[in-house]
Amino acid sequence: MAATIKDIGRVAGVSTATVSRVINNLGGYNEETEKKVMAVAKALGYRKNESARSLVQKSTNIIGVIMPDVATNFYGDIVNGIEDASYEYGYSVILTHAGINGCRINESLNLMGERRVDGIIIVSVELHEAEIESLTSLDIPFILLSTKTNREDTPYIKVDDFSAAYTAVNYLIENNHRVIGMAGANPVDPIAGTPRINGYIQALTDHGIKVDLNLIKAGDFSFESGKSAMQQFIEDKAPITAVFCASDEAALGIISICFENGISVPNDISLVGYDNSTVSYMSIPPLTTVAQPFYKMGKEGCLKLIGSIQNKTNIESEVIPHELVVRQSVKKIS
Repeated sequence: MAATIKDIGRVAGVSTATVSRVINNLGGYNEETEKKVMAVAKALGYRKNESARSLVQKSTNIIGVIMPDVATNFYGDIVNGIEDASYEYGYSVILTHAGINGCRINESLNLMGERRVDGIIIVSVELHEAEIESLTSLDIPFILLSTKTNREDTPYIKVDDFSAAYTAVNYLIENNHRVIGMAGANPVDPIAGTPRINGYIQALTDHGIKVDLNLIKAGDFSFESGKSAMQQFIEDKAPITAVFCASDEAALGIISICFENGISVPNDISLVGYDNSTVSYMSIPPLTTVAQPFYKMGKEGCLKLIGSIQNKTNIESEVIPHELVVRQSVKKIS
């Protein structure tokens, strides 16, 4: 049987009330008593009943994280940032996936309510009005990371995807590329798809380059969507000299098809990715890409959430800056 505070008190020769005060760090005892109680607790293998404590304190010290179920793997850095901030302040983290295109978001929200989490972080999931109402009805703090809604009462942290895409395409144009394809973006995704496509189009337009919609190959940001896009470019005999990829994994898919067809990157075709995920500097050649500060996004978002939980304050939204990381996948055309 599990040891109880009564067992600890009996072995340590102190009252149950004293054991409770020591275990819960409430003070009112000397250092010698604290050492004795903690030593006995450790020897007996005592573990606090956090569920019972949470019922009294109306707090579970748990932060719930809802993520999409997608093929890309950049979310690891966001989770690392969330976990580092959480553990620093004594919170645990539980993760659940909202399914493809957020199809299980309501189930995820119900789970968070059942687990009585203190706050919720939602990563890269598109929320419609019904989901927002379900989220706010839980009456606990929440924040969105790498996504947003049109409502001002849904705080978020993300980069400006339109501006980041513009930066990527502008870099290719500065390197004298004029026939630039785009690959991997979902055109009906208002969070990461549409803004990146619009940024691509605007950069071409601002430089007087005619936009050819046939050079935009849609996808789901995955490795496979990059492969499919490049295969279509080859079959179409598209006269492209560069491709802006909506994700680093899509860029790797393009590199894969290029390798199979004897096409050199960057000598025959230049690539710019998006995310600056781990694969971007592991690829051959190392990939020039738009960096989203995922770890910082996760940590800052979690710190904002914890501040709201502890201080009962509103969370301010934040647009964080992107950065172009130049490596070796773009050739300047002379």
